[in-house]
Amino acid sequence: MTRIAFINPNSTTAMTESCSKSFATRLSEDFSVEAITNFQAPTAIQGPEDGELAVPGVLEIISGSDFDAYVIACFDDTGLAEARAVTSKPVIGIGQASFHLAALSAGRFSVLTTLAVSVPVIRDNIEAQGFGRICDGVYASGVPVLELENMPDKSCKTVSAHLQKIANQSPSNAVILGCAGMTNIWSKLQPEHQITLIDPVAAAARLVPVLT
Repeated sequence: MTRIAFINPNSTTAMTESCSKSFATRLSEDFSVEAITNFQAPTAIQGPEDGELAVPGVLEIISGSDFDAYVIACFDDTGLAEARAVTSKPVIGIGQASFHLAALSAGRFSVLTTLAVSVPVIRDNIEAQGFGRICDGVYASGVPVLELENMPDKSCKTVSAHLQKIANQSPSNAVILGCAGMTNIWSKLQPEHQITLIDPVAAAARLVPVLT
């Protein structure tokens, strides 16, 4: 049995539970998933300051445990580089995983995230990870992270309207849903749109069997 730590870098347990469930359903019975909440963090990671506050807790979780692989379940890839420095086991960031999947599935992509404060972090990650030349934009939906968890129907309508605008601009692009919490509305959104929508939690799940 391959043991995977699914780490939610924020401190909202409901989000840990719903996102880890989405992740686990995409893996075979050969994998065991343990959902872990970082209680040394804000309730949501929205922007660089929240991310910085969350990093020490993420590193403590990883350095104090022994799993076959770790998934950092924040689209900002919170503490990803630092985490890879404290363990020899695979560490997968859901943001980086989704960039790879979008590149392979469509060649070019756009990102729709939550709030505008998150856009610069994501843009920087895209550039640093070598995807800048195939990314046509990072957009904010205006939906806060926890609204995805607490008001999924309202969030879905707002996100869907933004997706249609992006599709009109770049109809052949994949569009990455730029928040772990969007995994819970992907199944409602994809049938409404002709474009390929990338769920970052599912993208990470696809990489796990390859890297473990």
